[in-house]
Amino acid sequence: MRIYPFLLVFCLTSGALAAQDQLRLASFNVGLGRDGPGELLKDIRSDDKDILALAAIIAETAPDILLLTNFDTDYRNLAVQAFIEVIESETGVNYPYFFAPEGNSGFPSGLDLNSDGWSGDWADNWGFGLFPGFESMVLLSKYPIDASKSQTYADFLWRDLPNPTPPKNPDGSDFFAAEVWQNYRLASKNFWDVVIDLPLGQEVRVLASHATPPVFDGPENRNGLRNDAEVAFWGNYISQSIPQTAYFVILADFNADPQDGEGLGFAINTLLNHARVVDPAPSSLGAIRASNDQGGINLQQSGNPATDTADWADSEVGNLRVDYVLPSSNLTVLGSGVFWPEPEDPLFEMIEASQTAHRLVWVDVSLP
Repeated sequence: MRIYPFLLVFCLTSGALAAQDQLRLASFNVGLGRDGPGELLKDIRSDDKDILALAAIIAETAPDILLLTNFDTDYRNLAVQAFIEVIESETGVNYPYFFAPEGNSGFPSGLDLNSDGWSGDWADNWGFGLFPGFESMVLLSKYPIDASKSQTYADFLWRDLPNPTPPKNPDGSDFFAAEVWQNYRLASKNFWDVVIDLPLGQEVRVLASHATPPVFDGPENRNGLRNDAEVAFWGNYISQSIPQTAYFVILADFNADPQDGEGLGFAINTLLNHARVVDPAPSSLGAIRASNDQGGINLQQSGNPATDTADWADSEVGNLRVDYVLPSSNLTVLGSGVFWPEPEDPLFEMIEASQTAHRLVWVDVSLP
């Protein structure tokens, strides 16, 4: 097993975490999208420095249940299994269970989704993607996943959301043709309700998704509206489909900041204030430092820069909070954080070596 200096802290902290009667839940956009199918698997098997840094971050934070977003999946889940093997071989951390069904990214719709007059390009896939499985999702778990109780909603239609808002042209006409709107799938990746069996005989339901960015569209704002609708899906779902006694956690990259950025903001703020959800507002010293270092850009923020989870220093809006871990209100939150060390911290070496702009977000809860 290859040992890196920045892995030694994990060796010192993992025992303390294991001794606690708690569960660490995490979400991490790892930025492992590639230009073609099979390329990620090749990189994983070739000791890519980015891959090793991501494995080190995961080991350092040691989540029990971890959602990876922006991860190229394949039909046989070869890349997923190879990445799990890298984590174990490099750090000793093992995830014996994973969940990675196919979703909508990169899958052709056969319809003209962007209303450009034809239906054959990547923009007409159900979810943005150069190939099936592009920048998809993977759930890793140290505890058994009950696939028989778990559900996916890749085929949930946008129009079936309560009070949906379809995009309109500037003249007020419908942006989508009638056939498109009748068949438009809401999830750009997928919606998952994954049941995980816990050691004490209870179960926790992981509600996972990765919403489309609210940009890269036109005056019709179809991506902004879809992003807001994808977030709103979960508010409706936990109100209508999750029993009051159930324990759950929402793990997601929503691509939506509560107060900044291009998103509409309505759905994410509604969800954060939902009676059945707790927002621990994980924060980091690194995010505060990045905000100060960026000066004029992030001074325009109206939100709390300490809770930012993505480092977009070169963008006009600065860094944003887009990655979330939201436990159900019947779970007791013990702690939370964003893995974003300051530059002087030796652990910052992991951040520099990884190529993702996002930071791992974690929340500790007591086991029910």
